[in-house]
Amino acid sequence: MKRTLLALAALATVAAAPLAAQAAPWQSVNQRQANLEQRINQGVRNGALTRSEATRLRSEFRSITRLETSYRRSNGLSMRERADLDARFDRLSRQIQVERHDRDDRRDRHDDRHDGRRS
Repeated sequence: MKRTLLALAALATVAAAPLAAQAAPWQSVNQRQANLEQRINQGVRNGALTRSEATRLRSEFRSITRLETSYRRSNGLSMRERADLDARFDRLSRQIQVERHDRDDRRDRHDDRHDGRRS
């Protein structure tokens, strides 16, 4: 009986190892901000983001930064506030990914002011 339990425990440990490796590592708020800002800047540099897309993403980024500052003024971040910031960072991260891969880039030379239509 003991051998069976030991074998099951070993099997469970081996099976759970890949799941733990797939989990995203925890990042501090500052690390997340730096990463998001870098992704926006890189998108602008390589042409994957138009000027208007980058402006919109940076505006959202600054809004989250202001919210974080407000949260920190009241005795640091609570767990609820950290969860709120994480959700906002996740949303911005998805927006960056969508905008960078929407094939609406500077190289297309279309005018953003007219929804991509040439006048």
